[in-house]
Amino acid sequence: MTTLIVDYGMANLRSVQKAFEQVGHNATISGDPKHLATASRVVLPGVGAFRDAIARLRETGLDDAVRRHIDAGRPFLGICLGMQLLFSRSHEDGVHVGLNVFQGDVVKFPPSPALKVPHMGWNTLKLTKPDCPLFRGLSGDPAVYFVHSYFATPAASEIVAATADYPAPFCSVVWKGNVYATQFHPEKSQRIGVQMLRNFSSL
Repeated sequence: MTTLIVDYGMANLRSVQKAFEQVGHNATISGDPKHLATASRVVLPGVGAFRDAIARLRETGLDDAVRRHIDAGRPFLGICLGMQLLFSRSHEDGVHVGLNVFQGDVVKFPPSPALKVPHMGWNTLKLTKPDCPLFRGLSGDPAVYFVHSYFATPAASEIVAATADYPAPFCSVVWKGNVYATQFHPEKSQRIGVQMLRNFSSL
């Protein structure tokens, strides 16, 4: 059973890999679409601009490889920008078409004098789908680490597995079938994040 972390040049891949090692699970880093075809589980991390990320995925053929992996029913985890890329469109510096795994738009936090953008630091999750396999072994309102200015607004509310408030609730975890994605960084979220990666590794 192999876990592959997708390398398209826009994430701190080693930190994600080290987090998997913490739970005793080896994860391979690769940017080769052929390697995705044989992976049991795929992780799509990401930091930076949506436009650049989706362009790199398309240039390398990784966009189709990700879709094939998902369509085959194998476990998939998107992290931060990797979650946003799953949606139809992003409105970051123009309008850019995403992977369209989920219908919905990625939008910026509205301006507020009381809040800083980007949303950076620890925030509490409200588990709207506590039966989500990523949440196994968690209790209460777990705190996780965010760094982002944009967030996804799914067209189908039933895929939202958790929200956080900033100041209004925003989508923080999506889950549908074999596809999981987090707006926060599990690899930076200490015990809670490690547990989520352990749960993903056991799928």
